[in-house]
Amino acid sequence: MEVMESETAIASKVQRLRCSVQNYDWGRKGVDSTVAELYALNSGSEIDPEKPYAEIWMGTHDSGPSFLVPSEHKSNGNLSVEFGSHGESLKSWISKNPSVLGEKVVQRWGSDLPFLFKVLSVAKALSIQAHPDKELAKTLHKLQPSVYKDDNHKPEMALAITDFEALCGFISLQELKSVLHDVPEIVELVGSTDANQLLNLSDQDAEEKVKIVLRSIFTKLMSASKEMIIEATSKLKDRLHFESQVRQLTDKERLVLELEKQYPADVGVISAFFFNYVKLNPGEALYLGPNEPHAYLFGECIECMATSDNVVRAGLTPKHRDVNTLCSMLTYKQGYPEILQGVPLNPYVRRYLPPFDEFEVDSCNLPRLESVAFPAVPGPSISMVTRGEGIMHTSFLEDVIAEGDVLFIPADTEFSITSASDLQLYRTGVNSKFFQAS
Repeated sequence: MEVMESETAIASKVQRLRCSVQNYDWGRKGVDSTVAELYALNSGSEIDPEKPYAEIWMGTHDSGPSFLVPSEHKSNGNLSVEFGSHGESLKSWISKNPSVLGEKVVQRWGSDLPFLFKVLSVAKALSIQAHPDKELAKTLHKLQPSVYKDDNHKPEMALAITDFEALCGFISLQELKSVLHDVPEIVELVGSTDANQLLNLSDQDAEEKVKIVLRSIFTKLMSASKEMIIEATSKLKDRLHFESQVRQLTDKERLVLELEKQYPADVGVISAFFFNYVKLNPGEALYLGPNEPHAYLFGECIECMATSDNVVRAGLTPKHRDVNTLCSMLTYKQGYPEILQGVPLNPYVRRYLPPFDEFEVDSCNLPRLESVAFPAVPGPSISMVTRGEGIMHTSFLEDVIAEGDVLFIPADTEFSITSASDLQLYRTGVNSKFFQAS
């Protein structure tokens, strides 16, 4: 007769995960992609040199679920497994064993993970996009469930693994005025009346008035006809190529020419002038609230977000565009975004705390033969080894972990790692400030 495991025993079990990959066309191809290498190690799959590998998803979202590695495939107490076998989905297992989430997480979010963890390998620009807040997400999901596949909001954070570039949020009023002076193609698209309205604003004008004018001019730009965009981008490209012979182009101008190569005659090429051009060094992070415009451009990063795949797109993409929704939903806040450097918890671990309850990220760099402890926390977490190997210790097991391993760690589970070589690990969990406040 089979003996059922107690809830306490289940809740204490670290689970190894088999994860999903997304082959979006903006991903890096073959072995140039960190995503491809990690996915191959995680799944046992061959890397296709001609295929783009854009994202690994670690979590419970239906569009890219993770699966438990069946316990019968573990051998000698080691986390190495036979490849090619999916176990139960993590989502299903959690729904049956909600105690692994911890009481406070279940009370707030129910029997599911509130976060989705990813690795991204970006070869060319992602779409100019924003993610809806909860109220709008529910409406969009109800109206267009095939496009907006869930009813959740999607605040997110990108932590750079390599040099990483993005467009994020609107530039300041003074910078916008310079853009209208320096980029005549924009004035042609939006008209001199709208352009002059913005040029006549001053820093003394109320923030709400500035937002109204910015919203009007941005909506007009994004709604321009295809014919007008083709003509404007052609003029812009010719002008910048000519001017590059007599002066050094700005970083933004060089970026715009690169975007035009990737997405010819796309309104996103010109609208890039409206956004902050952000360059992250490895170890720096950028976070994005709901209804904030952004586009990742190049590089590799760890990404974490609320469990959602809701994206409203309006440029730099062959996918479905919803210009009216995007232009109406944006906050139109201006100014350079906050860059997180991470707070050191000990010599080896830095923590990145965005202002969202759903998640935080720890980055661990452990030199060879060193050890580090991760204290028990009241919520669940997922960890991924991105370099090296070592031994993971909990009160219930001691297992080898190596590059490509992804682990689900239940609430209230303390663990430590001793490295056999230089080891890099990223852990995401519910924001610790949520537990301090609740």
